[in-house]
Amino acid sequence: MFRSHIVVVDLGFGDAGKGATVDWLCSAEAGLGVSAVVRFNGGAQAAHNVIADGRQHTFAQFGSGTFAGVPTLLSRHVLVEPIALAGEARQLAALGVPDPLALLYIDGRALLTTPIHIAANRAREDARGSSRHGSCGRGIGETASYALDHDALTVSDCLRPKVLRDKLQVLAAHYGPLIAPSEHRYEPIDTLVEMYREFAAAVRIVGGEQLARFARRGRLVFEGAQGVLLDEWRGFHPHTTWSTVEPRNAHAMLSEIGATGDVLGVTRTYMTRHGAGPLPTEDPALDFPEPHNTTGRYQGDFRLGHLDPILLRYAIAVSGGIDALALTHLDTPGTRYATTGYATPNGVIDHLPPGTWQDLTHQQHLTDLLSTAHPILTEIPDDVVPWLAQTLDIPVVLTSNGPTRTHRTLTTTTAAA
Repeated sequence: MFRSHIVVVDLGFGDAGKGATVDWLCSAEAGLGVSAVVRFNGGAQAAHNVIADGRQHTFAQFGSGTFAGVPTLLSRHVLVEPIALAGEARQLAALGVPDPLALLYIDGRALLTTPIHIAANRAREDARGSSRHGSCGRGIGETASYALDHDALTVSDCLRPKVLRDKLQVLAAHYGPLIAPSEHRYEPIDTLVEMYREFAAAVRIVGGEQLARFARRGRLVFEGAQGVLLDEWRGFHPHTTWSTVEPRNAHAMLSEIGATGDVLGVTRTYMTRHGAGPLPTEDPALDFPEPHNTTGRYQGDFRLGHLDPILLRYAIAVSGGIDALALTHLDTPGTRYATTGYATPNGVIDHLPPGTWQDLTHQQHLTDLLSTAHPILTEIPDDVVPWLAQTLDIPVVLTSNGPTRTHRTLTTTTAAA
């Protein structure tokens, strides 16, 4: 089924089931011989829910193959938040994972997210009031934007206390005017330096050669965070993440070691979105249980909509194409609907042009279009799996009829079925 390494991407706005998919790919049931889960974007704002062997955890920085005993490599493209990571390690240990930090490898070039970034993120989002972008409030945007014009903190700095202290002081001075008037505070610099020294002593900080080492031992699974429709360049501005969600970074890392990967796109049988931004098929009448997706102070409400092949095709196009689909939430009750087009002031449209990479004007145009579009819905046949394979012209290789690992099933439903 999978010829090589596997790149897992969410084709929506997040929460499609990437974590559960990665957990299954890493499991003994799948038998794929996975040597490592490689995180290729995002940071501590990830929330990948996995239920397996009677355990439930929302994975943030650890890879979703942890329950299966598969190591995690946080690549240079990940934003690492050590304090949250230590907390997640304690949660995993309480769930019976032996020495979780022993399963963790961190590229020293990865940017470091600090409580200063988090306080600045929350102060900025609070100041936006009703015009909030839908941030998770985890400092992701501030970490990435600060690094564009400054000598930013990296994980390897945790091994150099003087460099670490100097960079923290410059960072605090930069964000002081934004944070000071707000309610948000952070630990003293001396406390942060000591915490990061302890962090550096407790984890493996590695170089770029670690990826090739893992590849020599077996198959790699690249686990994406968020969804392609939130991509920093391909999503619908300003409601995007400061992260390259589409699989470009994963492909680049594979190319560096002379390898290739199959891209597995993940989607639900309906659309979801956390917080602000366009969701053309949104329907308040949809009321599916979401025990792990609640309203967040900064993200806002968890929203539901009907399946949207137009948005899925757009996500596939800007991802450079995908090789196969994983379809989740097949157990959701009721009649399913999908959009065949959008009614707009300029007529009916049934596709979204991808535009040029980094063309933010085009992305803003799409935001405006989707914010006023009215979906034209059609009922989906009961046998949704072959219908989706034909609609998107992509084979469905994995399905999910429930929340646990045992609910996942291999399938060979091709686009020509």
